[in-house]
Amino acid sequence: MADEIYEPDPLMIEQSLAGWVMTKCEDWRDYFESNYEERFDEYYRLWRGQWDPADSQRASERSRIIAPALQQAVESNVAELEEATFGRGKWFDISDDVGDGQRQDILYLRKKLSEDFESCKVRKAVAECLINAAVFGTGIGEVVIEEIKEMAPATEPIMGGDLQAVGVNIKDRVVVKLKPVLPQNFLIDPVATSIEEAYGVAIDEFVSKHTVEILQEQGSYNEGYIESAAADTDLEPDQDLTIYNDDKVRITKYYGLVPKELLEAEGVEVEEDSKYVEAVVVIANGGMLLKATKNPYMMSDRPVVAFPWDVVPGRFWGRGVCEKGYNSQKALDTELRARIDALSLTIHPMIAIDATRLPRGAKPEVRPGKIILTNGDPREVLQPFNFGQVGQITFAQAASLQQMVQQATGAVDSAGIAGQVNGESTAAGISMSLGAIIKRHKRTLINFQQSFLLPFVTKAAHRYMQFDPDEYPVSDYKFVATSTLGIIAREYEVTQLVQLLQTMKQDSPLYPVLIQSIIDNMNLSNREDLIATMQQASQPNPQAQQMAMVAQQSQLELQQSQTNALNGQAAESQARAAKISVEAQIAPQKLEIERIEAVTRNLQAGDADDKEFERRLKVADRLLKEREVEGKTKNVNDTNRNQQPVEPDQRSLQGPDRPVARPESPIGNIGEQIG
Repeated sequence: MADEIYEPDPLMIEQSLAGWVMTKCEDWRDYFESNYEERFDEYYRLWRGQWDPADSQRASERSRIIAPALQQAVESNVAELEEATFGRGKWFDISDDVGDGQRQDILYLRKKLSEDFESCKVRKAVAECLINAAVFGTGIGEVVIEEIKEMAPATEPIMGGDLQAVGVNIKDRVVVKLKPVLPQNFLIDPVATSIEEAYGVAIDEFVSKHTVEILQEQGSYNEGYIESAAADTDLEPDQDLTIYNDDKVRITKYYGLVPKELLEAEGVEVEEDSKYVEAVVVIANGGMLLKATKNPYMMSDRPVVAFPWDVVPGRFWGRGVCEKGYNSQKALDTELRARIDALSLTIHPMIAIDATRLPRGAKPEVRPGKIILTNGDPREVLQPFNFGQVGQITFAQAASLQQMVQQATGAVDSAGIAGQVNGESTAAGISMSLGAIIKRHKRTLINFQQSFLLPFVTKAAHRYMQFDPDEYPVSDYKFVATSTLGIIAREYEVTQLVQLLQTMKQDSPLYPVLIQSIIDNMNLSNREDLIATMQQASQPNPQAQQMAMVAQQSQLELQQSQTNALNGQAAESQARAAKISVEAQIAPQKLEIERIEAVTRNLQAGDADDKEFERRLKVADRLLKEREVEGKTKNVNDTNRNQQPVEPDQRSLQGPDRPVARPESPIGNIGEQIG
């Protein structure tokens, strides 16, 4: 299938794997040298403060001073990212599955990785990669696997346990290290924008000869005699130093795709059907093949990580701090050098002399105690001469140029940015300025975490799982960065928290939380102890908590008893109201019964008695209606009087002048009156 898609490459006819790899690397180096090498060398000199004739802006320039503005910018930005990454101690974490209730494996892996990273000095290597990124625009690191002998002091009983032998326990194990790579030692496919999508990458550098020979003894490299490499200044870290040419070998390590047939020609078994195979190739001195194998890592990833300080769209090489402040730095250097050159003409004394009136062989030097012989009046032969004074405006220009460097790079030092950060502005202006600076640092920090830090931790964990499964259990873990804020951002956040703290009382539940946040953001040596003490103090005393629970239970019982008493009183009131309501409903019926009884009293059978009954009934109805009308009139006139159930009155039925008879039955009076 591959033969039907790809055409034969004429360059691979009778070509070895080493020759094919070196051809690729040479083409990539030509591209790098044509576009980046000269600029990177100048960035390196500006950062180191090294003068070069090519850095002069004027032909008459004599001063060689280099202002430290760009150096300060690089160190400030790198220190901010280092503090944000490693300032809290724990700089990475492992996320667990939601359904996994056991976190022992997570805690063990994180602790084990942290210990191994500490012993392998990974933090130092990461800091060097950050410096390379700030100076050159891109930080590059190689994930290296080494087999070491781990030694620890130990004792062993001898002579049946009577004596103790003191010695060393030696344990062979595999460790993973991070090796920083300079840009001139790194080669990549020119059209690629990342390590993963490139055709391949190569690390071309000088190493000590004995390291290669040791690897040959261990069987990692092919056997063969290796000579010392020829000198090449392009690969040296510092080209201004005298080059040492003895006992060093030029090693080219290639990680990427290679043609399948070339790899098989070196005796490597390949099972893939594709034309290209992911492989690792190591070549010494540009021609000797030391190692050729299929990618040995279980994830088939390339052991190189890289990140740009600032992304340049469509390019692998990024934009660093030196490139940002390059123009401002060059203008500042030119201004300072011009001022120093002008000072040499205005400060040092000069004399205009009539050469025809000097004695033969005279040396007209100007120094204390010097006697100059003249033929004639010295005032006519000698005259002081100067070029005037240096303008004071150069001081303001130099300060403005230095401010431009800080604005271009986002660096803030003790001087700050005039009028914005150093106290010459209001609190709101300082807050806005620091906010803009922190955003730039945060942007670079996120880029560093996602492109460099987390990929390295993931690759290192996979290497440990593959080559040291006894210490590292194999599982699919997700790594996350715990980098938070740099020192500037933390100080800014502390200021905001203090301002918020002043707006609330000490008994507020948020008060201890804010205090803990302030301590957590401060750069204190005993920060963890203070936080632990605060958390312990916030926990309640068991005895006090028990007493509070007893008091609370007593209070609840008291409230329950009061509630029960009130409920009883309410029930009694309701019963009384129900009784009154029933009596009120029965009263009209009782009144009607008594009225009928009074009307029908002393009646006999016959029509006369029936008529008499009807007459009495009408009289009783009339009297009752008059009683109701009188009751309604009284209720209207006296609104403050409580309404009472309407009861028949003896006097209203009998009249005012009649004596009252049988008061126990007011209805009976009606019968007597009618009869």
